[in-house]
Amino acid sequence: MQLHTLLDALQEYSWREQQQQYTFDPTSEITSIAYDSRKVTQQGLFVAVPGTHTDGQFYLPDAAARGARLAIGEKLQSDDQAPPLPYIEVPNVRVALADLARAFYGYPADQLCTIGITGTDGKTTTSNLISTLFETAGRRNGLMTTANFKMDGKEWENTTRQSTLEALEIQEFLRRLVDAQVPYAIVEATSHGLELGRVHGCNFDVGVVTNITHEHLDFHKTIEAYRRAKARLFEMLDPERDKGINSRPVAILNRDDVSYDVLKPYCKVPILDYGIDTPAAVRAVDLHLGAQSTSFRVVLPDGEAHIETRLVGRFNVSNSLAAIATAYSQGICVADIERGMATIWGITGRMETIAEGQPFSVIVDYAHTPDSLQKVIATLRPLTTGKMILVFGSAGERDLQKRPIMGRIAAEQSEFFVITDEDPRDEDREKILREIADGAIAAGKREGKDFLCIADRTQAIAAAFKHAEAGDTVLLAGKGHEQSIIMGREKLPWDDRKVAREQLNKQGWHDAR
Repeated sequence: MQLHTLLDALQEYSWREQQQQYTFDPTSEITSIAYDSRKVTQQGLFVAVPGTHTDGQFYLPDAAARGARLAIGEKLQSDDQAPPLPYIEVPNVRVALADLARAFYGYPADQLCTIGITGTDGKTTTSNLISTLFETAGRRNGLMTTANFKMDGKEWENTTRQSTLEALEIQEFLRRLVDAQVPYAIVEATSHGLELGRVHGCNFDVGVVTNITHEHLDFHKTIEAYRRAKARLFEMLDPERDKGINSRPVAILNRDDVSYDVLKPYCKVPILDYGIDTPAAVRAVDLHLGAQSTSFRVVLPDGEAHIETRLVGRFNVSNSLAAIATAYSQGICVADIERGMATIWGITGRMETIAEGQPFSVIVDYAHTPDSLQKVIATLRPLTTGKMILVFGSAGERDLQKRPIMGRIAAEQSEFFVITDEDPRDEDREKILREIADGAIAAGKREGKDFLCIADRTQAIAAAFKHAEAGDTVLLAGKGHEQSIIMGREKLPWDDRKVAREQLNKQGWHDAR
């Protein structure tokens, strides 16, 4: 693609005003775009994106050495030296990256029905449910979530540790869907992804919210700012947008959640709400919550469906309603909705059972927020004849305010728990544990008797298993599907499910099947 074609896609400014400062040929061919200088190719374009620990501007010499024709970024931090290659300043480099990416890949979102899912908890489950319902109805789709990617039935794990990838990867994925003639794209849109412009240019047709609770205040600073970031998804829904494809713009809101009143003013498209406790267009009634399955009746605007699913817990009824409402909004019939929900076994790392012949239950779940931890415990408690035992932590360099809250929840809702590493990053791991423990101690629990602090997660899991007896439930929370644990700036291999099996085997339990 010629350079001027790419630069013309930059919406917020005119690049021609800066052409006099740096000499470059706007008709030259650009072979690639990269925001990591190590991925720059000859005749490529380098976008200097700032990160948490570094800044792309530091790598301009590396990009130049690798053959980049041009770099784009925000105002240079140093005026002392000229950059080592032509450089165009932009006011928002992340939005620029998204604009460049969608132009480079031929504006793929304009050729797809794009569905964005946001919320504090349940995004990955809801996204996968939507994908399954669409597949059941013969609607080929692609999926990008915290846990997995799917493209037209083929699935692979998300090992990046990013819930919403950078705009360059998103647009490249959408291009692959267009090329494969897959008409639907389902994209998990986190608050970071919305605030940082990663999903800019996705031109969403459908916006879905699960809930909005306490999370990511390290980044957003206030709950108001966090909610505002979520609202950006619904601002992106345009009732006048006509892609010339069979898509119906709609906002799918949770009538049971505070997010409904927060997000409603930002919706310019029709709203289809769902709920359990509150009257809604899509409502679950006659709930039967079992240990191995769930059933309920869904009342729709023009009919009803009877749902049988292996997903358990009231929160999964809400996730199911969000997916059902989305499918219904796009014209998927009741029979396909019923059939699709019945085929779903579970989502990787979400309420996943580990069975090695032990007389107590072991559950692995991604719950890492106060609200999600409470909901998972509330689901498991009625199924537990003995003690509720938790293993959990809180991520380093993330929301500090939730740490004592998590400790209090563990103190109030379990008989024994072990506080351990989640992803310490560059924080003092023992300090993180102490801040969680403060909440437990304030709730009246005593360390050494009611709970332990063991930073090493393997040892923590082993200790929890040693405390477990027949009829108990051990919940390993916070990691779920993740395949690494971040120590400092290094990602070390990790899998709660694998470690749990290894520790059960070491303690003499083996699956006899």
